[in-house]
Amino acid sequence: MHAPRPAHPIPALTTYELAAYRRELEHALTLPGPAPGRDNLQRQLAAVLAEQQSRTEIAASGQA
Repeated sequence: MHAPRPAHPIPALTTYELAAYRRELEHALTLPGPAPGRDNLQRQLAAVLAEQQSRTEIAASGQA
């Protein structure tokens, strides 16, 4: 179970790169594999989801 690391830190990814990385992580988590690898992927996915949520909140506050 493996998802490639992005070339840049998560906050530096474009919106498109972030969405693509999220899809890769979600796909990797559907594959069978050892628990330690799955835990790492889940932590990476949580970081991506947090970044996406942060960007959504920033965009919404700019429109208010």
